Amino acid sequence: MQALGNTKITPLAVWSEGQADSLEGVLANITKVFRPSQAIIDGHWVDALDSQRFERLSPRDGSIVSSFPALKAEDIDLAVKSARRAFDQGVWRLMPPRQKKAVFLKWQELLRAHAEPLALLETMDTGKPIRDSRSVDIPLSIQSVGYYGEAIDKIYGEVAPSPHNRLSYCEHEPLGVVGAIVPWNFPLHMALWKVAPCLAMGNSILLKPAENSSMTALYAAALAHEAGLPAGVLNVVTGLGSEAGDAMARHMDIDMIAFTGSGRVGRMLMVASGQSNLKRVSLELGGKSPQIVFDDADLDEAALAAAWGVFYNQGQVCTAASRLFVHASIKDQFLPKVLDVARSIKVGDPYDPLTQFGSMISPSQMHTVLGYIKMAKDDGAHCLMGGGALSVIEGGSYLSPTIFDGVQRHHKIASEEIFGPVLAVMGFEDEAEVIRLGNDTVYGLAAGLWTRDLGRAMRVSRALKAGMVWVNGWDACDISSPFGGFKQSGFGRDRSLHALYKYADLKSTSFSF
Repeated sequence: MQALGNTKITPLAVWSEGQADSLEGVLANITKVFRPSQAIIDGHWVDALDSQRFERLSPRDGSIVSSFPALKAEDIDLAVKSARRAFDQGVWRLMPPRQKKAVFLKWQELLRAHAEPLALLETMDTGKPIRDSRSVDIPLSIQSVGYYGEAIDKIYGEVAPSPHNRLSYCEHEPLGVVGAIVPWNFPLHMALWKVAPCLAMGNSILLKPAENSSMTALYAAALAHEAGLPAGVLNVVTGLGSEAGDAMARHMDIDMIAFTGSGRVGRMLMVASGQSNLKRVSLELGGKSPQIVFDDADLDEAALAAAWGVFYNQGQVCTAASRLFVHASIKDQFLPKVLDVARSIKVGDPYDPLTQFGSMISPSQMHTVLGYIKMAKDDGAHCLMGGGALSVIEGGSYLSPTIFDGVQRHHKIASEEIFGPVLAVMGFEDEAEVIRLGNDTVYGLAAGLWTRDLGRAMRVSRALKAGMVWVNGWDACDISSPFGGFKQSGFGRDRSLHALYKYADLKSTSFSF
């Protein structure tokens, strides 16, 4: 067992920065990057008590990327005890707000200095294009740390109106020990959406990254300790969901589970909460988001959004605009524009800085998506482009961007979350019809519409049952805007100041005199 303070991670300065924009340069730098291969408990790099490990295979070419400790219930219990001890002792909880803020801002500074290796690890784990890891995933992850760091000394309580002989006030108290379980599509980004506000409120946390994307969470946590985060406050527990994740969900001394992932697992977490200590649960689950294009829309801008809204990150996005509704009067004019954008997307090696569309996360996910494509064809939907696997790099998991027209409401590609690069196109005649179609889903995460008519934009955005509605711009929001959904897309919010308060209890105190 090795203390994190005794591990030095290679700084950016020794990297071949001049070659970063070439495939050869990326490949050269990948050989130098520090690859975490142990879990973090109580400020130490640790292996599983039973020494069991699991391997991570590259989605790029099927090679072994790394291996990690397969933690189980007894390991999780050690991590919880570490987190609880740190919380009860107050080493972080009772630290003055300005000191905690200084730790966060130092952490942000270290993350910026290590942005390139973090981007390489993210692409290595997920198969997403290195250009996206560099320009989106890692910068937005770093932004979360800075945003919540700046908020630490700006969290106020309230004074209630009281009689003259009484003083009543409320304070936000940290919950205690939180378990965060995050997905593989945006590993560090989703992790820090939860870790940063949770720590900002003074909690201790166990972070379980997805088993196929553990490296950046471990790397970033090591930098947090270098920035001055006390031991035990942030533990990163690697392992399988059925073992490490289930042990967290059922642990009697974890006060909350914050989860992003599938509805199936979300239901299991709620059952586990009821069967254990009634820990609170926050769920950000799937989506089947509609993007609506009216006849007065800017068709060129809408076509860009229609294609990238579903093909970004190989379609592995919970807010993916996988249902495209186009007004019947412009459909024949609009669809060729969407096809032109989709055909211009450069599919290739994720390590190539010119690639815009990389590999799927795994062969199993690729086969799941191929199954939906087959069902769509069997149902009679018309495949306008794509529809099959690609041979980009031997051993990798590559799919072509796929667009179906002639989709009907009862087709599975119109109702089920595919989590892949498949767009289902449907027509509509009027507002009432498209509102009904847009809401015809068990999900309610996101929705979007394109129109120049302000009145229509207000009417339709209010009528769509989704936690986020974007008008004339897909995914047009940032860290300051709450993220979360309605219906079976879950409950609780990530991002914005609202995220802070789900990691706190509100205590009321009254003094009589």
